[in-house]
This record gives sequence, C-alpha cells and structure tokens, in this order.
Amino acid sequence: MTTPRTHCIRCGECCLRSSPSIQTADLSLVYEGPIERSKLYTLRVGELVRDNLRGELTVSNQELIKIREREEGGGCIFYDDEQKACTIYENRPIQCRALACWDEREFMRVYARPKADRRDLYRDRVLLEIMAEHEKRCNYRELEQKVRRIPAEGEPAVEEVIELLRFDHNLRLLIPRKVNMDPAEMDLLLGRPLTETITMFGLQVIPQPEGGFFLTTLEAPEPKKET
Repeated sequence: MTTPRTHCIRCGECCLRSSPSIQTADLSLVYEGPIERSKLYTLRVGELVRDNLRGELTVSNQELIKIREREEGGGCIFYDDEQKACTIYENRPIQCRALACWDEREFMRVYARPKADRRDLYRDRVLLEIMAEHEKRCNYRELEQKVRRIPAEGEPAVEEVIELLRFDHNLRLLIPRKVNMDPAEMDLLLGRPLTETITMFGLQVIPQPEGGFFLTTLEAPEPKKET
C-alpha cells in the first residue's frame, strides 16, 4: 500500500503541466516585480484554450492573463529544471501558493476569486484606445465569421481573413516603435498573434519571402506506424 501524499515532494509536475493565470491579488507582483509584463500573455475571449481543471479544450468565455510557458518542453517559464524549484518562489502567484496536488480544495477556492485582465495592468489612455480598437477589429467572433465564409465565397473571403491577420501583425510591429515598449509585451497588450491562433479554425499561415501571408488548411499529423 502507498501512503497518501500530504506534502510537496518537489517533483515539478504541477509547474511542468502549465503556468498559472494572474488574479487581482497578484497585481502587485507585476507592478513591483518580479513578474515583468514581457513574461505574461493574454488569452482573449473566444480563444480556444486548454482547461487544465477538466483536461479538455474549450473556448474561453473570459479574458485571462497567464505567465508564459517555455518554448521547449512546456511548463512555467519560472520553473528551474536543474534545481527543481520555482525561481520566484517567495513571490509566486496566489494560485501557486494554493496548489496542493493531494488536496485541490484550497486551489479551487482561490481560483474562484477575481481574475486580472489587461485593464488592471494598463492605465495609459493611448494604450487602452489601441487595445480597444484591436479588440473591435480582431475579436475571435469577427475572425470566425470571416473564416466560415471561405467555403462559399472562396478567394474574396480568404483575402478578408489575410487582411485581418496583416492588421494584427503590423500593429505588433508598430506599437513598440511608437511608444517605446518591449516587443515581447505585445502578447500581453494584444493577446497572442492571430497568425498563431488561426489554427483553432483548422487553418495555418505560411509566411512568404516577400513578407506576405499564405493561408492554407492545417496539415494533419501523419499517423503513427504500428510496429
């Protein structure tokens, strides 16, 4: 028989599975450090996301601010593999403090508390106006409507989707130059690039040498060969 776990054994599984979202109780960690805005990104309303609580993909019905995950291997960007420890442990988000894999009750209580959104992190009027205009033009309902028109309308509908992708892409290049922001902060200010999230509609973008976009269907993974 195995003894029920009652404490953390520092296996790192929770940190490697995903990264936490930021709640209003965590805002001081962003205002004062150690969590820089460039280490965060926004999941916008209507975006396809993985619900780690239910273990399934779902469409987000609210905006979430999350800590970035590592490009290789996944997991929270603040997790140190060699030390098997959190590099901001003393200043970790409230969800991390509440997480106990042997008893989820405290985590669920904390998770139900108010989540932070971009308007909690940005107070500059110009940035708020840019964010609002981007959301108006590039919201996922608008993108979905344009994508659904492709089978019936063909190339004209494809061009409308590409135009939306181009607007989103160019805005991310323009803002850092105009307001002196870290380009890595764009995933927080505007959410993840549409050229990446377009895959939720079964499409993919192939960048062209001249700087344009080629829109095509998402390639299905090759089936594994049985041995």
